[in-house]
Amino acid sequence: MLRKILLILAILAIMLVAYLTLAPVPVEPQAWIAPQDAGYTGVHARNTRLAGLKTVSMRGAVGPEHVALGPDGKLYAAVEGGKIVRMNADGSAPEVWATTGGRVLGFDFDARGRLIAADAMRGILAVEAGAAPDAAKIDVLVDKVRLDDGDDPIRYADAVVVAKNGRIYFTDASRRFGAKEWGGTFNASVLDIIEHASTGRVLVFDPASRQVQVVMHDLSFANGLALSADERSLFVAETGEYRVWKVDVDARAVSAKAAVNGTPQARLVLSNLPGYPDNLMRGMQGRIWLGFTKPRGAAIDKLAGKPFLRKVTLRLPKSMWPVPPAYGHVIAFDENGKVLADLQDPSGAYPETTGVTETADRLYIQSLHAPALGWLDKAAAGLKAQ
Repeated sequence: MLRKILLILAILAIMLVAYLTLAPVPVEPQAWIAPQDAGYTGVHARNTRLAGLKTVSMRGAVGPEHVALGPDGKLYAAVEGGKIVRMNADGSAPEVWATTGGRVLGFDFDARGRLIAADAMRGILAVEAGAAPDAAKIDVLVDKVRLDDGDDPIRYADAVVVAKNGRIYFTDASRRFGAKEWGGTFNASVLDIIEHASTGRVLVFDPASRQVQVVMHDLSFANGLALSADERSLFVAETGEYRVWKVDVDARAVSAKAAVNGTPQARLVLSNLPGYPDNLMRGMQGRIWLGFTKPRGAAIDKLAGKPFLRKVTLRLPKSMWPVPPAYGHVIAFDENGKVLADLQDPSGAYPETTGVTETADRLYIQSLHAPALGWLDKAAAGLKAQ
């Protein structure tokens, strides 16, 4: 009987090893060198300035991933289900203003007052209010870009900014893992970052010519965008490499991998950050706000040069994937990369602090999954009200 039990256990062990080494996974991990994590030190010294956020209920809406003041003075928030919620500037009277049918991760407003949305499922959209949320007028502005080998779809529209000259800059986070095809925005982002093939890009759409051009490519999950005050530069969050770029708006087809070695069209302003940088938003008094969706994970950095082991991790149950725990963290920096404010909540009570929207007296904290909109009084954050 003992020999039979041992034989069964041996067979099960062989089957487990075979599964962990041979079962197909969707990623083809690339080896890379992760910078040594300095942790929460220096300007990022651990603190609790973001703890105890107040919240605004959005009447059942979840995941205020991007929040911005509209030209009408109202506050707009992109939430799950493709909904755009509109409310007063103090967070009162929330209402569903429009529904795109996808998942909006970023938006801006153009000179006509249209909401220009980066919808991870559909591309770049122009949204105008209708008689009802599901009757909003929605035009698809960009869902593909023409390359030498044909039309290439926008698989993961993430962030968007509209310049005064009408040009629309946006990120396509990954050419490998689209949110629509790979289980939603978060799941697709995990796959892309684990693979680290650096297929993200920044693009520009000219409404006058209807042309789409690549500004920068070879980015490991191209994420948040912000324009400089003079609109001559773009700030770009590269999530998978823990850094933020400053790129000339007139640059075309700049490789991030090549630009690390120096180019007049692109330079790093923040690098080796303590978390995964997400949304970028212009604030007041020259501040640019950046949110971290997660802190860095030691296991992920240690596996940077071990593609095979990264494949093995994806054969484990999702609960065992090396996803770091929640940790609230946002910073403000100037256009030269000097950190002006650092706010943290080690408890992670408010999940995925993806960005910040600054108003005259409040900091609204964006989140991919939070059940409400968090906010902090600027005085409590050590900032003067306007």
